[in-house]
Amino acid sequence: MIWTILLIVQGILILFILVSKRSRSEKEPPLDKGVIPWLGHALEFGRDASKFLTRMKVKHGDIFTVRVAGRYVTVLLDPSSYDAVIEDSVSLDFTRYAQVLMDRIFSLRLPHHNPAVEKAMMKQHFEGESLSCLSSTMHCHLQSLLLQAQRPCHNQTDWNTDGLFSFCYSLLFRAGYLTHFEGEQKSNRTDPIAVYVEYRKFDNLLTKMARTMLKPEEKRTAHSVRVRLWDLLAPAGLGEGSGSSTWLRCYRHLLQEEGADEETQRRALLLQLWATQGNVGPAAFWLLGFLLTNPEAMRAVKKEFSKISGQDSAQCPLLDRLQHTPVFDSALEETLRLSAAPFITREVVQAKTLHMADGQEYKLRSGDRVCLFPFISPQMDPEIHQEPQRFKYDRFLNQEGSVKKDFFKGGRRLKYYTMPWGAGTNGCVGKHFAISSIRQFVYLVLSHLELELCDPEAQMPEVNSSRYGFGMLQPEGDLAIRYKPRRSH
Repeated sequence: MIWTILLIVQGILILFILVSKRSRSEKEPPLDKGVIPWLGHALEFGRDASKFLTRMKVKHGDIFTVRVAGRYVTVLLDPSSYDAVIEDSVSLDFTRYAQVLMDRIFSLRLPHHNPAVEKAMMKQHFEGESLSCLSSTMHCHLQSLLLQAQRPCHNQTDWNTDGLFSFCYSLLFRAGYLTHFEGEQKSNRTDPIAVYVEYRKFDNLLTKMARTMLKPEEKRTAHSVRVRLWDLLAPAGLGEGSGSSTWLRCYRHLLQEEGADEETQRRALLLQLWATQGNVGPAAFWLLGFLLTNPEAMRAVKKEFSKISGQDSAQCPLLDRLQHTPVFDSALEETLRLSAAPFITREVVQAKTLHMADGQEYKLRSGDRVCLFPFISPQMDPEIHQEPQRFKYDRFLNQEGSVKKDFFKGGRRLKYYTMPWGAGTNGCVGKHFAISSIRQFVYLVLSHLELELCDPEAQMPEVNSSRYGFGMLQPEGDLAIRYKPRRSH
């Protein structure tokens, strides 16, 4: 027995030595393995990826390779060179790492899944006339839920109090759930509050699940919450007729064609719940939070909304996607610049020479990963955006009020000056619906409610640094607000 243990220990030590022996070859990016064998920089990366990668950028420049839990990840932080990664589907693969995360977070495996077919199907339901129908349904649910939120007020002089993050996330999640998973049907609905409560438990553990860092008790919680959500989502997409969710029926049909059984379909529905509802609420929180803590920005957005209301007597003027809201659009884009922080990750499936915009060339090894982190550059790059830490609602407006699209770095005009929606073939299909939902929500809140900070001097809460790399950031804590119905309503 003791000899067996000694052999295992010896094998592990040999593995550590082999892994640690990697050195930088000619024309490869700078290599930073960290001081801990195998683990490398994993702890610092997971604790605050933005801070860590910023430190690495200062040390090594716009491209470098770091060791993270036994894997070597080449990080590229030059937005002018991003297309060399985004547009390469031969040497670089998106699906392999996505499948790893699906298994870790959702306990989901789809061996016969074709992402291109799914994306084509999704586009049919999130663009054109289908988008207009979804937006109209979303508006109805938002309006109804906002009316319910006002009911605790006994009269128009009473205030409700809440945390802004909780307020935004709850309302937009429930309205989005009803729109995407229940459609227009009125009966036999799953309680959206029950789904939201369970989902928030799941969401709080998401980054730890992705990094396989759950403690034993958290593992048990994660499993029970997933099972509960699978049960709650089980009926979604099964109904027939105009009342049920059309896109979800098509999605289930696609999964069935790929050989997915009922259990797998339920797990895939949780993936879609996260994909459709995980980012819109947090985005609305940051936007309203920035407006509440920047009175000039709030006045500018309200002024623009009031002009639209005066011009259009329709029930919901902002459903018209052609409606011109440049001030709001700039404020939203600025919000996303400050709070959207996804990783764009690819697996290197065959050795590749990466051609940088400045003429430099770097070799990438097969088996490594490549990671873009647009939050650092372009979004928080001071050479591109002056005072990048500050919220400037008009940053994306020219002086005469037109949309500003010209941003530069090193004298070169940038194609990517913000990247909250990803880019290329893996860009967000639901982008337009998400923007429409946030715009409707903010419009309805500001036009129907008197909304203010409980503490007029309050500042925005700090970011939860563990959320870097997973879409929209979330706050540490909340921002206390109070609200009541506007007298005109």
